[in-house]
Amino acid sequence: MKTYAEVLMIAIPMFIGLLFIEYLVSRYRKMEVINSFDTISSLSSGITNTIKDVLGLAVIILSYDWMVNHVAIFDIKSSVLAYVLAFIGIDFAGYWTHRFEHEINLLWNRHIIHHSSEEFNLACALRQNVSAIFGIFFFLFLPMAIIGVPAEVVAVVAPIHLFAQFWYHTRLINKMGFLEYIIVTPSHHRVHHAINDKYLDKNYGQIFIIWDKMFGTFQEELDEEKAVFGVKRQVNTWNPLLINFQHLLLLIKDAFYTKRLGDKLRVFYMPTGWRPKDREENDPVEYIKDPKTQVKYFTTASTAMHIWLWIQLITTLLLMLFMFSRIDQVDFEYILLYGLFLTAGIFAYTSLMDRSNWSYLAESIKLIVGGVILWQLGTWFDLELLIPFGTAIIISYLIFSFFFNIYFMKKEPLLHSIN
Repeated sequence: MKTYAEVLMIAIPMFIGLLFIEYLVSRYRKMEVINSFDTISSLSSGITNTIKDVLGLAVIILSYDWMVNHVAIFDIKSSVLAYVLAFIGIDFAGYWTHRFEHEINLLWNRHIIHHSSEEFNLACALRQNVSAIFGIFFFLFLPMAIIGVPAEVVAVVAPIHLFAQFWYHTRLINKMGFLEYIIVTPSHHRVHHAINDKYLDKNYGQIFIIWDKMFGTFQEELDEEKAVFGVKRQVNTWNPLLINFQHLLLLIKDAFYTKRLGDKLRVFYMPTGWRPKDREENDPVEYIKDPKTQVKYFTTASTAMHIWLWIQLITTLLLMLFMFSRIDQVDFEYILLYGLFLTAGIFAYTSLMDRSNWSYLAESIKLIVGGVILWQLGTWFDLELLIPFGTAIIISYLIFSFFFNIYFMKKEPLLHSIN
């Protein structure tokens, strides 16, 4: 937990820096690739996923360490070859994991958040899930375990492999010559994120595009077919926590209300988008039939509200980084409370972007949890060691956040929402 937090404290500022560079380049080229609320939603999604990962709020069914100790035929020592094999093995497993998540109804719930943005930029790369509570794809690592790739090598390569998937989420880089035949490029990944029929469920590769070409899922980006981004069943919310479970709730509803017993089970493992016939007839769900008719989700807000929401995002990010810096010095139950505090805050301000009344409840939970932490510890995790009057600043922030949330909800009701 501590090691991963330390890595993220280096990686996160780098990601933010690249986002800023993308924004400056897009302004220079006069290209509209950034939507303020969409970016806040994407970054907030990344924060919630990071909190989940750092706190270890996931269950690994079978660890790689156990597999390599019990099924390895060879004993590969830590070497350049071991790292190369690990990278290739992780990428192979990543291709199939990605493909399963797209093609099986229940597993799509783990991945929908990443595709929910109707923009395509570096920020949407950070739209990662909190709904994947169980690590169920351990069997895809069996080939690496059998040949004896050491667990410590996999532990080093895995985050590098993950971070290497960040850069190609952009519209600012065109096709890249001979690299198009080897690695996943922005052009390949624009196809993957598109809802055009020709592009749908293509280019699952994470680093190497060769897997798609081997297994028949490759599609080149075409000049005559402009990519339209998002998901066919528009999520129509900025709240990343709601997006994470939208699809699952629909599956549960369909399983509960459908009359056929077989369909109650089939709905979970059928191809993504499948619904029982009686549910389609009795409770139809709108989806985009022609991507050219897509109207992006949009909610109004004043300049003051935009500024306030960016302040909330930046404050949440700084508070998370502070938590990482203290993670090995605080009892785990308080770290869990801290995670709940941050998550409630994200739920509150992203619900405010939607003008959802859930914002009031979430902001109240944030205030209560923050108050409990302060009452129990008498300080905000010794923030005074870093900033003079740190605890007083946090108390002021909690009060301002609570009342500003009420102010903007009352002052700026939703004038219109296009979806």
